[in-house]
Amino acid sequence: MESMTGQLLVATPALKDPNFDRTVVLLVAHEPGGALGVVLNRATEVPVAEVLGNWGAMARDPAVLFEGGPVQPESAICLARTHPGVRRARGFHRVSGSIGTVDLSVDPESLQSSLAGIRVFAGYSGWSAGQLEEEITSGSWFVFDALPGDAFVERPDDLWPMVLRRQGGIMAAVAHFPPDVALN
Repeated sequence: MESMTGQLLVATPALKDPNFDRTVVLLVAHEPGGALGVVLNRATEVPVAEVLGNWGAMARDPAVLFEGGPVQPESAICLARTHPGVRRARGFHRVSGSIGTVDLSVDPESLQSSLAGIRVFAGYSGWSAGQLEEEITSGSWFVFDALPGDAFVERPDDLWPMVLRRQGGIMAAVAHFPPDVALN
């Protein structure tokens, strides 16, 4: 099995689970035992600073918590993007390229010179061994390469059609698929 860590899962119109309708998930781990990711396009209205104090200053617009998925919504996963040239940073665990997760128990001030920004997710999306592969095979998810800015777009609601449009061809057409085909 080839790891899909760092790739995007884009919900197909066939995926009817309300937890994942029109979502874009960044896989932060994909191993033989399962997969873990965060939904990139479900912003809440709760400011990061309200929940995590000093971390709020490093949050990129919109500087709010995101719904990372239905698993353990009381937990938090923090994605970060390093500044160019940063190889290592205390508490930073690289996922792909300049993107990684950050240990929120680390003092945020000690990371300010290393990180270009963060995004905090309440909960996560998880799959047991083989479950994600079955969902992909059944047509629930498209798998695409992520761009460094995907996790930090300023308008997260636009991410689903944006990722599909940049694929070109028939995938670009899927970006215009109506939410309810019965109303078409």
